[in-house]
Amino acid sequence: MTIPDDIARYLAAPILSRAEVLALPSPVPAGPGAYGWWFRELPADIHVRGCITRDGLTLLYAGISPKKPPTNGRGPSRQTLRSRIKTHYTGNAEGSTLRRSLGCLLATELGLELRRYGSGTRLHFGAGEQDLSKWMDRNAFVSWLSTPQPWLLEEEIMTELDLPLNLDQNHHNVFHPVLTTARADAVLRARSLPPLPNPGVGGSRIR
Repeated sequence: MTIPDDIARYLAAPILSRAEVLALPSPVPAGPGAYGWWFRELPADIHVRGCITRDGLTLLYAGISPKKPPTNGRGPSRQTLRSRIKTHYTGNAEGSTLRRSLGCLLATELGLELRRYGSGTRLHFGAGEQDLSKWMDRNAFVSWLSTPQPWLLEEEIMTELDLPLNLDQNHHNVFHPVLTTARADAVLRARSLPPLPNPGVGGSRIR
């Protein structure tokens, strides 16, 4: 398979760990771009024969920041590569679709349960977000490529690469129904249970 030049640059970008990303000053630029998440240990029984691998790591998820500007008159997103990658590493499952997917897949292994918190509108793993961050510290690494209109690169990435943890634009992936079901089942159970008091912690700390 011949890989387009921009995809080749995206795949060749340096891969950093959680500690490296969260160091001060941050090496992640506060600008637009596309990022990729590489995993040492797989979060589930995923068929990865078609996935890209480097240095013992497997690329399973791609994202961009900011999103494509809306056409309905609303203002564009102010997110950057730095803010979005930090959210994935230190936030919770309400604000990070990657964390929600990982937590649902790792629920049994890590003892996680998606629940409603506070007013009942926010869904995340509570204090378990710290356990998820600990797992990500060991197994989840990230790379990025700065580009002024990352949504254009995203279209190529989703067409050219096998990315089992992506849901949007990825219905053709064989893991899509597995991940969709895992997330839907977790949300359905969470909504059937009463909300809990907000634990006041997210994924920023590692116990």
